[in-house]
Amino acid sequence: MMKKSLVAYLKVLAALLVMIWLLGLFEVITTFKETDTVVFILKVVLYKLLHAVITVLIIGALLFPLYCLLGLGNKKIAEILLVVLGVFLVIGEFSLVKYSTTTLLNLGADLLGYSYADIYKTIASSKSFSIVNYLFILTIPLLFLVLVYLFKKKIPAKHFLKTILGLLILALPLKFFNSEFNETVYQTKISFLAVDILKFKLDKLQTHNYQPEEANEYPLLKSSEETKDVLGPFFNRTLKKPNIVVIVMEGLGTEFVDGNSYSGFTPYIDNLITQSLYWENFVSNTGRTFGVLPSLLGSLPFGDTGFLEIPKTPSHLSLFNILKANGYTTSYYTGTQSSFDKIINFLEYNSVDFIVDENKYGPSYVKTGGVDGFSWGYPDAEMFKKVVSTLKNKKQPRLDVIATLSNHEPFVFPEKETYKKKVDSILKTSRTFEVPKKEIANKKEIYATLLYSDHSLKNFMESYKEREDFDNTIFVITGDHRLIPIEQKDKLCRFHVPLLIYSPMLKKAQRFKSVSSHLDVAPSIYSFLTNNYTFEPLKQTAWLGIGLDTTKSFRNIHHIGLMRYKGGLKDFIYGEYLFSDGELYKIDHTFETHPINNDKILSKVKKSFEAFKAINKYVTEQDKIYPDVLYERKQDKIQFTEGEQKIIREVTEGKTFDEVFLIARSKAFDGDRVAARLLCDFILNNMPNHADARILKGRTLSWDGNYKEAEKLLLNAVERHPFYDDAYIALLDLYWWSGKETKSIVVAQEAYVNEIKNPEISFKLAKAYQRLQQKREALKIIDSLLTLYPDNKEYVALEKILKE
Repeated sequence: MMKKSLVAYLKVLAALLVMIWLLGLFEVITTFKETDTVVFILKVVLYKLLHAVITVLIIGALLFPLYCLLGLGNKKIAEILLVVLGVFLVIGEFSLVKYSTTTLLNLGADLLGYSYADIYKTIASSKSFSIVNYLFILTIPLLFLVLVYLFKKKIPAKHFLKTILGLLILALPLKFFNSEFNETVYQTKISFLAVDILKFKLDKLQTHNYQPEEANEYPLLKSSEETKDVLGPFFNRTLKKPNIVVIVMEGLGTEFVDGNSYSGFTPYIDNLITQSLYWENFVSNTGRTFGVLPSLLGSLPFGDTGFLEIPKTPSHLSLFNILKANGYTTSYYTGTQSSFDKIINFLEYNSVDFIVDENKYGPSYVKTGGVDGFSWGYPDAEMFKKVVSTLKNKKQPRLDVIATLSNHEPFVFPEKETYKKKVDSILKTSRTFEVPKKEIANKKEIYATLLYSDHSLKNFMESYKEREDFDNTIFVITGDHRLIPIEQKDKLCRFHVPLLIYSPMLKKAQRFKSVSSHLDVAPSIYSFLTNNYTFEPLKQTAWLGIGLDTTKSFRNIHHIGLMRYKGGLKDFIYGEYLFSDGELYKIDHTFETHPINNDKILSKVKKSFEAFKAINKYVTEQDKIYPDVLYERKQDKIQFTEGEQKIIREVTEGKTFDEVFLIARSKAFDGDRVAARLLCDFILNNMPNHADARILKGRTLSWDGNYKEAEKLLLNAVERHPFYDDAYIALLDLYWWSGKETKSIVVAQEAYVNEIKNPEISFKLAKAYQRLQQKREALKIIDSLLTLYPDNKEYVALEKILKE
């Protein structure tokens, strides 16, 4: 009986093995390229089969005790549960394969670094999760069940047992003695996810001890004079402090510019390179957008999953707060929500004067389309138009940071078909590319997006040239990371981005082959400004970078940590070597990598990397980047008592912020306003731009008669969300109950200026005019409302009163 039960168990596992392998074959077909040889494809197919064997045997070993335990009670239930788990596993593998074929990356521990809202937004933007794929999700379990049936009823046990044993004998030597076999491209996706999360958790548990000496409590601190002014010699000095405009181009990898592998679709940027200081061997410090602002503007360490994810933000400086303290007006522009990746928290900590995100565009700007109604926000041309419209009202000098959006999946933008035709026209010319033209044609929408984004930048720069302050402006242009859904040639490729510094103040253009990273930009700009203009210098800085290297020849003098995604530090550049996933690679003068075996160098690089990680862990966990300094300001976060923390944990555990808000609203309506405000504070500590939480807290304060604090909160809600009806309605209610009718008029008129056509706002304005005995004005509004809503009893009743 035991033998029969074991055979039944193994047959379900065999069906699971076949399904995982078939999904691997699906991946091979989906990612097939003309350049793939028959030998290469056969190798991939075999390796995926052997990895499927290893994965299923591990799953089988882990589930076997549970299966046996359940089998003691009811063998049928045990078998049904095993099949159900198998269904979930094949659906999971399929979803991970779809993610991988879209992004050309395996999903790993980065899954832990995103909130539920961020994950939903990312998935919603993906074309991978279309109706067709939902049908696949329904079909795949059925196929798995068919395989279970076939193995149970049609295939003798001895045949598949011998086959699996043979495959296992082949797989194990490859697993332990062939490094290529263990490359991520061959691994099953569910295995990669589990192993990557496990590695991340174990790495967090490792000590990475850094024991500071008494005089070295802040190990990153150094004299500000140590960062040399390497940019000064390239500029003609002006009397006035220059404006600094930092433009972060979404997905702009070096491979797409300057005649490199996939170039030809950024003509403006290519031309700008010839007029700029240009670093061709430059890297971002993270493989996704989450790390660009802390690295580029603050030269800051990473924490476990990115600086912005550190629960208690360490004291730090950045170009934002340093330049602001020296008379600069600071601004940040994006077309999407600044709450994504918790960017808003970084901006507010650094007291950025003006934050323009998706909430602040209004009806005169056109939002991009998307998949099934989803939209990331406003496309690049609209975003640059918004930037230009705001500049004239801002005091100089300025630091303007602009983050583009369009060059991101799902690659939806205005006039898309026009730009796709431009791609066709380029491909029809005699121009040669380093990749087959068919490969470009297959990803046409991506190259069309590059053309659109490049043209949007061109229009912005051309309009900026018409401004009087153009001659005294420095533009810093870089990519946040390399575009993901196009195959990467090696493990360094995703970090390889261009850096241009362009300005009419430049003496001449210059190219540099030396290696630098985003971490080196802030130190060099700071040093340039303090050495050439009236600036209050810092005695000490704590930049993680040492500044840009302006050597023309290829070299690297930096130790550069790289965080591929929100899953820990796994990559490290040391001299001319890349350490990645335990393997060592040599970086050549073309910035390509080649695996090498050199135990002595490997040991040296690993030791340096461990020291780097130890300091990173120490300074971020212990808040030891900067001591209190002149320009530092703590975040305005509410501190909770132990009792409050306990209540918050009980209510919020396992819930999204939106779910917590619904609980807070329910408590407010039930009269428990203190608890409602506590939950609102919890939400706002984590998501300062959560409009509804801010409005609800303001309303509960006004209900309790605390009009002053309520007004402050609601005015802030209007400032953050100037096109959101509820913010104005809440403020109008407050002024009604506190008897400030004149302020009601001002608020309503501001709503009208922002083209908010909400009848409730108009009605409240009419009532305010009524209280002020301005019946004529009130009647005008009521008459217009009754034209649209003739049967509304409230409007009719007020009209009757006004006409008496």
